[in-house]
Amino acid sequence: MKKDIVLITGISGWIAQFCAVELIKKGFHVRGSLRNMHRQSEVKKAISTAVEIAESLSFCELDLLHDDGWDAAMENCTYVLHVASPFIIEEPNHPDDLIRPAEEGTIRALTAAQKAKVNRVVVTSSIIAMMAHLTKGQFDPTHWTDLSSNNITSYARSKTIAEKKAWDFFNNQTSNEHQIELVTINPGGVMGPTLSDDIEGASLNFCAQLLTKKMPGIPNVGLPMVDVRDVAKHHVAAMLHPDANGKRYISAQSESTPFLNIAQLLKKHGYDVPTKKVPSFVIKLLALFDKEAKGMVPLLNKSISCDNSSTVSAFNWTPESLETTIIDMAKSVQKVLNKKH
Repeated sequence: MKKDIVLITGISGWIAQFCAVELIKKGFHVRGSLRNMHRQSEVKKAISTAVEIAESLSFCELDLLHDDGWDAAMENCTYVLHVASPFIIEEPNHPDDLIRPAEEGTIRALTAAQKAKVNRVVVTSSIIAMMAHLTKGQFDPTHWTDLSSNNITSYARSKTIAEKKAWDFFNNQTSNEHQIELVTINPGGVMGPTLSDDIEGASLNFCAQLLTKKMPGIPNVGLPMVDVRDVAKHHVAAMLHPDANGKRYISAQSESTPFLNIAQLLKKHGYDVPTKKVPSFVIKLLALFDKEAKGMVPLLNKSISCDNSSTVSAFNWTPESLETTIIDMAKSVQKVLNKKH
């Protein structure tokens, strides 16, 4: 029996690799896009730590900012998971460094998917596209980040613009062209283990900074959190669920988890990490000359929760316990740190 092919964009990424594992387990063939084909063996090695690859994984070369290769990448694909998008906490020199790849990559993916008559595209967005302007209260899948707010980061702007562009594309399909289905998954603060030795991403790097004490204290930041393995399961469920078309799904636990709770949990399990608070005014002061601190400022002192009931009911989801998520994360990040020293 011929396997359905699923294209995953940005397969060298953390979430994308867990999506690949879920799909291979379910008997799909995964075609993963890379910006640099030299990373094939690294990605294979990472994914094969969790699942037997056999003939279920192949690669193609794509760049979010270039047209080359998109038509070939989509060939014979039944589904697309568009996961590739830059994610950094620090403020870039220019907002377009984040906005252009996010926006243009999304449109390239959707245009090529429609041309190739793909059934459904699942786009990885973020709760940041729903709540970046909020300081308190609850948000749900009907909410959008207010782009006129001065208190949002370039990253939040990039995710909001890219997702809005995706829905515009979906809603403006004409009857004389192939109609692609669209679902977005909007993860919260993603935590959990890594399959690869790449811990440069914001969440894994946060854990590494705690474990190595490069982070001297904990800022007053809290977000609705989610396990990376749950995020991957949500992508696959959104791809397959008959009623998911046209919907946005929050992939996060309903209540916010303060970063301080994460540090305290690690401490409780014997990890020697800092647990003292950094006052918000210190972060704001640092923000004057430090890009990462500047990116952190809009996240300070928020008190928000989300209504994830549609995700829980549609995907029959019982969230992974935060304790398991954080400890699994620390173990796998520590393993990578041990290799490097």
